[in-house]
Amino acid sequence: MLELNLSSVALKRPLRMLCLGAHCDDIDIGCGGTLLQVLSPARRWDVTWVAFSAPPHRAGELRKSARRFLRNAAQSQVVTHEFRDSFFPAQYSDIKEAFVSLRRLVDPDVIFTHYRHDLHQDHRIVSELTWNAFRRHLILEYEIPKYDGGLSPTNVFVRLDKRHVEAKIRTLMSCYRSQLDKSWFTAETFRGIMRLRGIESGGEGGWAEGFHAHKLCVG
Repeated sequence: MLELNLSSVALKRPLRMLCLGAHCDDIDIGCGGTLLQVLSPARRWDVTWVAFSAPPHRAGELRKSARRFLRNAAQSQVVTHEFRDSFFPAQYSDIKEAFVSLRRLVDPDVIFTHYRHDLHQDHRIVSELTWNAFRRHLILEYEIPKYDGGLSPTNVFVRLDKRHVEAKIRTLMSCYRSQLDKSWFTAETFRGIMRLRGIESGGEGGWAEGFHAHKLCVG
């Protein structure tokens, strides 16, 4: 298995990470464990966290959760928009304008975004516009469990310590109280997916988050 290590030492600056989510809890679910695993004062990451549908009644949940996931970032900023949930195709032009502004705001070393074949239309729009706006960047697409299904084998893994697995789950369950009535939004769901990806990654610890990489250059 190929190991890819990103280091800020050679660049002599913090690495820049951009995390994109259609909805308030998407980034937390898709790559929250990875954030907890890789962010540390020693590694030096600057993180920009963007949610495109964050109405006022949910934005507070997002910011509470983001503070926990980003506590070890060198610097961080959270950007929220209020595009209408489940209507992203009808708001395509306005969302694309938001991406144009975002492209001027940050030039990331790595981007986390939605899987391009996700069955949720909002997720697919965000993934499509990520590739449209950031053409020469390392893009890793994360997965979101849902009633519709649609999970498929991933080809990039970030191995997780068990403590980060449990911290991710605690944060999701305690911060996103508005989502607890959804049948799939459970600790068992999140733990099960990370266990499955851990098995697939071949790691001794047995935990991981999986991602889809469609274009990766190793120099």
